[in-house]
Amino acid sequence: MNERIWIYTISKALTEEQLTEFKNRCQIFVSTWTAHEVSLDASFELYKNRLLIFKVNEANYNASGCSIDKQVRLVKELEQAFSVELLNRLLVAYEKNEEVVVAKQSEIAVLLSTDTLNENTIVFDNTISHSADLATNWKRPLKETYLSKYLASNKIS
Repeated sequence: MNERIWIYTISKALTEEQLTEFKNRCQIFVSTWTAHEVSLDASFELYKNRLLIFKVNEANYNASGCSIDKQVRLVKELEQAFSVELLNRLLVAYEKNEEVVVAKQSEIAVLLSTDTLNENTIVFDNTISHSADLATNWKRPLKETYLSKYLASNKIS
């Protein structure tokens, strides 16, 4: 099944109590999510507690503009309720020691210069829009992403 997806980076780690409430809110949302009064075949995943993924199987019914607006409203409510950023597209999620770490894009050059990141660090491309891409295009080495532009500026001459 190739579902349509939306991925949001959670700007900071949540406590166990917050994670439970966060998941509950997401579960309630996907179980009641509709497009033009038709229930969507939807689910969500919280990948390593830092990446929120909403999925819709559009084989039965497509997510519409109004239903996507409902999702964005929920995301804004989650931002307020948990004092996190989810809609900030300048947040970069990467893997470090099997965990997902989040940094601001403006910090990438410094993270490279201190060897916190390198060209082979796995970075998440949260712009993908189909679940089939989760296995093949979601996790990529930094050198294969738009962040590679920071590599040239960190080379010592």
